[in-house]
Amino acid sequence: MRHKVAGWKLGRNTAHRRSLLRNLVTSLIVEERIETTIPKAKAMRPHVEKMITLGKRGDLAARRLAASYLMTDESVVKLFDTIAPRFGDRNGGYLRIVRTAWQKGDGAEKAFVELLGSEKVLDEKREKRAEARAKRVAEAKKAMEEAEAQAQTQAAPEAAEKQEEEK
Repeated sequence: MRHKVAGWKLGRNTAHRRSLLRNLVTSLIVEERIETTIPKAKAMRPHVEKMITLGKRGDLAARRLAASYLMTDESVVKLFDTIAPRFGDRNGGYLRIVRTAWQKGDGAEKAFVELLGSEKVLDEKREKRAEARAKRVAEAKKAMEEAEAQAQTQAAPEAAEKQEEEK
């Protein structure tokens, strides 16, 4: 029995579990919202909170500790420059876990894990994607119209030749 043993094993050995959690924390800091299973989300929560607390400290030692845990330099920079200042007056509770659906293969319950206050960033990303999508649709429509016009100009002389042959 595992009485009073903290943490989640997640069905992995120690090295695999540590690597998984480091990747999840890094992805969350870079993307600000990820989808994962409920046990993984609950297991990564303390690690994310620790990283944000290090970001709030802001000194060189904290930056080096965060860099030793996070997988990319980009995530360290984002943590210290944008995410930590957002939570300057907040003492913990930086994450939101929102349950969504069940995984198709094994029926595991899925959840979105997001940083609080990331709604603005996510909305900006959605708007950029929508603008890019609209631009692609407009370009495709324009290309189709040009192709139709070109086809009509090629078909017009052929139709005139057929009328001459009929006479």
